[in-house]
Amino acid sequence: MATQQPASHPPLQGGELVLATVAVALATFMNVLDTSIANVAIPTISGNLGVSIDEGTWVITVFAAANAVSIPLTGWLTQRLGQIKLFVGAVALFTLASFLCGIAPNLPILLFARVLQGVVAGPLIPMSQAILLGSWPKEKSSMALALWAMTATVGPIAGPSLGGWITDRYSWSWIFYINIPVGIFAALVSWKIYRKRESVTRKLPIDLVGLVLLVTWVGALQIMLDKGRDLDWFNSGVIVGLGVTAIVSFVFFVIWELTEEHPIVDLRLFGQRNFLGGTIAISIAYGVFFGNLVLLPQWMQEYLNYRSVDAGMAIAPLGIFALILSPVVGKLLPKSDARIIATVAFLTFAGVFYMRADYVLEIDTWHLVLPTLLQGIPMALFFIPLTAIILSGQPPHKVPAAAGLSNFVRVFCGAVGTSIAGTVWNNRTILHHERLTEVANGDNPLFAHQIDLIRSLLHVDTSTANTMFDSVVNAQAAMMGLDDIFFVSAIIFLMIIPLIWITRPAKGGGGADAASAH
Repeated sequence: MATQQPASHPPLQGGELVLATVAVALATFMNVLDTSIANVAIPTISGNLGVSIDEGTWVITVFAAANAVSIPLTGWLTQRLGQIKLFVGAVALFTLASFLCGIAPNLPILLFARVLQGVVAGPLIPMSQAILLGSWPKEKSSMALALWAMTATVGPIAGPSLGGWITDRYSWSWIFYINIPVGIFAALVSWKIYRKRESVTRKLPIDLVGLVLLVTWVGALQIMLDKGRDLDWFNSGVIVGLGVTAIVSFVFFVIWELTEEHPIVDLRLFGQRNFLGGTIAISIAYGVFFGNLVLLPQWMQEYLNYRSVDAGMAIAPLGIFALILSPVVGKLLPKSDARIIATVAFLTFAGVFYMRADYVLEIDTWHLVLPTLLQGIPMALFFIPLTAIILSGQPPHKVPAAAGLSNFVRVFCGAVGTSIAGTVWNNRTILHHERLTEVANGDNPLFAHQIDLIRSLLHVDTSTANTMFDSVVNAQAAMMGLDDIFFVSAIIFLMIIPLIWITRPAKGGGGADAASAH
């Protein structure tokens, strides 16, 4: 059995480095774009395939579940197959799966293609991190992380607006077809440049028990989170069964992986202070951010009558400062303490969410866009430093495993954050509706006057006037519930700042040590 040793490949230089970075970045962008691009097309897909919207949402659920299962396997797969074979193979299969999604004539075939797409997408994010760190000079590892972050953060933001535009202008199939030229280019260029830079492999035994437990608890929990709201959570026997399955299999998974000689997921990484603090901080922050990112356009479409394309365009400015500042942070990081930059990011996040906590239904587009524009600043400031902290001090052969496990926790927290945000918004809306209607009865002269005013102005009967009044109350209650979530989100960002400071200083960007994997 070959002993795993750090590869001794020198950094890439000149045009080759630029071309390789573009290819890896495009593969990353293609992957993260598909996590959100299909969301706005679900009604169209469901209608074209002759299924209900509830059935159509499985297009999102199966991709997320398959993706969540495969991400933490990256470290093990890398040691078995090698970094380059795994990355290029994943890009090629992702491209093939995208083609199968586009031509799918019915829902079962589309779901099969989405499962394949989710499985092969898992290693792409952590492998792109590891490959870029190994391509750039050690002293410029922070810039490599910055360029990676530019594509990883902008993809989910661009997804809804791009998906809405493509679906409206062409057909839903093209949200998958656009991956084909990108994937072919990324796979061919990556293989040509990196094929002689393969990492050392080890023929590790397959941890079959760990794999089965991983698939069971992650799959059960992901489906529970995606379908919980539709099935009324724990009032549903299906959700209860999924929850019990997830908890029991997770407990056995942790025990097994910590005692297995060759675990399929290296949970011992959590014994490192920087990995633990950095992973928890970035994951909670991402969960809060992503949960809000899903709710905001949903509220705009449902209560402000924005079209899906318009709602996406109102969110799009989030990527402006994220793109502009990422290279700046990459240059600044080697001379700074990553913990200070991440702290500033969390304080700025808190400020942005506090700005949103006073939203009203009469809000204009500028006051919607301004906090979104400003939110791009902490997006650049938190993602790169915390990734650098997580990977700091990792030996080269541990980088894929560390990147894979930390990305799994982050993506998983994004799913949890989305489910929690949606449920809390629904519950707070119901609560505010009850409070607003407590005094809305015939004994209240103000209520009676309002109903009479609606009747006289719009020439409708009392029943219709009551219905119209209730719709106004619903909109106000939803607005108040969303404001509650914004305010609590600001508090959460302040509360998780101490997690950054349990880590050791990661000067030099933190990724510098990891970047020695040349």
